[in-house]
Amino acid sequence: MTETGAPSPRTFAPAGPLRGTLRVPGDKSISHRAVMLGALAIGETRVTGLLEGEDVMATAAAMRAMGAQVEKRGDEWRIHGVGVGGLLQPHAALEMGNSGTSTRLLMGLLASHAITAAFTGDASLSKRPMGRVIEPLSRIGASFTPSPGGTLPLMMTGASVPVPIEYRLPVASAQVKSAVLLAGLNTAGITTVVEPVATRDHSERMLRGFGAELTVEEVGGERVIRVRGEADLRPQTIEVPGDPSSAAFFIVAATLIEGSDLTIENVGLNPTRAGLIDVLRRMGATIEELDPREVGGEPVADLRVRHAPLTGIEVDPALAPSMIDEFPILFVAAALANGRTVTRGLDELRVKESDRLSAMAAALTAAGARVEETPDGLIIDGSAGEPLRGTSNARVKTHLDHRIAMSMAIAGLVSRDGIDIDDTRPIATSFPAFTTLLDQATQ
Repeated sequence: MTETGAPSPRTFAPAGPLRGTLRVPGDKSISHRAVMLGALAIGETRVTGLLEGEDVMATAAAMRAMGAQVEKRGDEWRIHGVGVGGLLQPHAALEMGNSGTSTRLLMGLLASHAITAAFTGDASLSKRPMGRVIEPLSRIGASFTPSPGGTLPLMMTGASVPVPIEYRLPVASAQVKSAVLLAGLNTAGITTVVEPVATRDHSERMLRGFGAELTVEEVGGERVIRVRGEADLRPQTIEVPGDPSSAAFFIVAATLIEGSDLTIENVGLNPTRAGLIDVLRRMGATIEELDPREVGGEPVADLRVRHAPLTGIEVDPALAPSMIDEFPILFVAAALANGRTVTRGLDELRVKESDRLSAMAAALTAAGARVEETPDGLIIDGSAGEPLRGTSNARVKTHLDHRIAMSMAIAGLVSRDGIDIDDTRPIATSFPAFTTLLDQATQ
């Protein structure tokens, strides 16, 4: 998040039903990867539906700094790539803002290029651990000088003769997997990632789309992903589907608010990302997939969501990787459900833009929900559809975290007295039009 100016607080008050049709911004994960791989292809990649939040713009600025042309013409983004191995030495530090994805994936990209780069970020990003990518990328031959604790600011020098590795992911992380695969693009031989638990597979899909030689096989219940290095990537025309993580806020709002009947168009339904929809349906949500189709190798549909009472459940920890970013808004749904919702296996939420377990427990408790925080999850006893009390004379702390801000905004719609949020500025990192769309849907 760009931390300029004073905080921008706002009260989100109770609202009427969500109706009509809306379209959420392009998928953030796919947008990052489209810019990066377009910058490594020879020729012009064209992208429509690119998310224009601050995070993706940080990726675009970094690729420009290393020689690619990235520009918008009308509704289309055009990227002229430099080819794998063709990245240039940036003249200044790469400013990552709040984007952990930009940072970790770009570190992977640079690890097999013989250039030196400095990475900087905002206060929130500078607390996030980078050791998880430094470790495998060091094996490839890159060298790093991070700040104490393995955080930003950080200086790195890529390997002049990178070495292909086989790396087993110690934690389920699409960012670490992607960093190693991207490093493998400019590394002679086969780079292998072993995934004990499947994570979102946008990198694999898009690498194949750009022409990389990539295979995925199941061995003993694990995913083994191999990419052949010194790849020649071909430019692509990409239509980015709507971001399911952004759609999640409107899906939950329409589910919770009586009388709602909302259609969200063009939502990406990649099975490695659709865990929230499965969980909400198990709780009783009415979510209908209209016109299912495939766009650019990704499954997409329009989602019709109608109000439905929810029942608390025990969420299978195995689903966590497929909905890791959606847990904050699921906690809001659980706070209004009938009965108890139990979540476990969410250690990863403690090292996101904020400690999302502690932040959401505190925020929901302040708004009148019954929440118990455990070491790796939350236990929430729902209100059986009764509105949350809301906050009075106290602002919910968002901790510069866009998902905390948007989740508590939705909680405000289903509260009695409204919920005061300390700062809405973080929302611009992923969903600049969030409040505008919310206002339109609830009019």
